Order: sequence, then C-alpha cells, then structure tokens
Amino acid sequence: MARRALTTAAAAFAATAALLLTACGGGDDSSSDDIKGAGDSSPGPAASKSPAAPGVKRPVIKLPDSFQLTFENWTSSDPVERAVLDDGKEQLRAGYEAIIENDPDSKDRAFYDTKNGFLQSRQWIRSYTDKNLTVIGTLPVFDPKVTLSKDKTAASLSYCTDESKASTRNRKTGEVKGNPAGTDPEVFYMISMGKSPQGVWQAVSAHSERGGCPK
Repeated sequence: MARRALTTAAAAFAATAALLLTACGGGDDSSSDDIKGAGDSSPGPAASKSPAAPGVKRPVIKLPDSFQLTFENWTSSDPVERAVLDDGKEQLRAGYEAIIENDPDSKDRAFYDTKNGFLQSRQWIRSYTDKNLTVIGTLPVFDPKVTLSKDKTAASLSYCTDESKASTRNRKTGEVKGNPAGTDPEVFYMISMGKSPQGVWQAVSAHSERGGCPK
C-alpha cells in the first residue's frame, strides 16, 4: 500500500505562495521562503490499465531528467485503491510538469482535478511560475494510504514527501535554492478525491503539513 494526505480552501493557496514543495497543489500549513521539488522519470499508468476507468484516454505526463519523482510502495491489492493511487500519482506528476513547463493552465493537471480542485492547483503552480521558478532534484514520495467512502465514489489519499534533495531554480538568474536550514524536509499531504462520471479519480482539495509525517 502507499502513503499520503487531505483538504484546504483556495485562500490557503494564496498563503502557500510563500513556497514550499507543496507537491499536490494543497496549501502548506507552515511558512517558508522557498520551494523544493522533483520530477518522476517513471512512466505513468497506461490509460487502458486503470482498474477504475479502462476506456479513458489519459494525458501522457512528461518530466525531464533534471526532476525525479520516485514513488515507494505505490500499489495496493485492492483494485479501487490501486486506481486512486494511479490517478493520484499522475495528478502529482502533472502538477510538476505544469511548473516545469511554466503552464499554470495545464490541461494535463486539469484532467486530474475537479473544477474547484484546479482553482487550487493553479494557485499552487503560479506560486512558482509567477516568481520564474522551476524545480530540480529528486523528490521521494512515500507512505501512501487510501481511505474509501462506503460507496467507493470518494476517497482520501495521504502520503509524504522528502524535500532534502530537491530545490528551486530561477529561470532568469539560474539561482538554486533549497529549504532554509533547520526546515523539516518531510511534508505530509492529504488529498480529497472524487470519481468522475468517466471513472477518473480527481483531486477535490488538498492540505499539507510540514513535519507532519509519522516518525
């Protein structure tokens, strides 16, 4: 099974523009002046392989070698939980793709968000792009956990990230920054998700807490 986290309002996003590696587009509860992040070199799940929506064509998410996202134990024997994990993974990858491509209106990210969820995501993405920042390095994503509603049409996905080997880079100056000294590199995320009529698990809202991962 995998490891992960849940909900916040758009107002929290404005505060989050302070910039931490708030990977899922959720607001971060702690303050910081820098963001950290990393991309994923592994391919996303093929559209035809999703247990929840076998006929849906998903976007192909591409991240450069300069940004590596790694997913630890990102699987489940339960097919519905596995579908949540698959789409949650791609939602995260699509967010970093949008940052790297300097595209706050990313259609790939919007595919994995509800309408309100994408309003949050766009604010998170712009917290980088408005400051001419991209992300580099390696970002492990681990300890995923899925909780399903009784009717299995809603879920919460929680996980942790480790930002110790990830940084931001200014597109204009080339300046590279990591989190300030003494900052806990681990961030806990909770993503509230719902299943679309097409069977895609989409993010409704997100919440993050620096230092909130189980020790």
